[in-house]
Amino acid sequence: MKFSRPFLPLLIWLALWLALPAPASDHKPPPVQPATDFAAVDTHGDEMVSIAAEPYDTREKESLFRVDYLGHGVMPIRIIVTNNGDRPINLSEARILFFTSNGDKILAAEPEDVERLMTRKERESTKIPMPTPLPPIKLKPKASNKEIEADFNDFEYSAVVVEPHTTRAGFLFYDVSDLDHPLVGASLQLRRLHNADGKELFSFEIPFDRYLKSKSNQMN
Repeated sequence: MKFSRPFLPLLIWLALWLALPAPASDHKPPPVQPATDFAAVDTHGDEMVSIAAEPYDTREKESLFRVDYLGHGVMPIRIIVTNNGDRPINLSEARILFFTSNGDKILAAEPEDVERLMTRKERESTKIPMPTPLPPIKLKPKASNKEIEADFNDFEYSAVVVEPHTTRAGFLFYDVSDLDHPLVGASLQLRRLHNADGKELFSFEIPFDRYLKSKSNQMN
């Protein structure tokens, strides 16, 4: 089949585009920075440990993931632990809890919790009582278990030990679907962290209002 001359540049461009290697996945953890670089941070000078919490509360930030967590009431929060001491700290028994402004405690979600919440939310969104029938609402396809599992495998906080002069980071996911303004007056609390001698460190409390204030200052 012969093509007229105006089509030739287009065909050449298409051939070159098809020859390019497939782009690498953008789903990569962000670079690790010291906890003290973040607005919402709690530092224990005597223990030489700083822990920060960075909510991923915007569409732009959560584009890192494969799944629209915010759209289903799940808040991804990045945990950053910096150990400036000379001995490791142990998080094997750590409890990392989200406390609402009312003092309610929320545990970090597991992949099956997220899947269950997403399924429930999508089922509820189709129940719109109307006197007359309407065309069915087209929803964004529900994420598969594989997508959620992949996000947890790639991003979930998993460092049991934080070595001396080291920073470890990762995400935890919290079900805040029942809260209108989940970060206002809320905090992240970390308990049951131990030093190399097995002694429990003082609890860390990170108010999210610090993050919200910093975010507001950046917008002004």
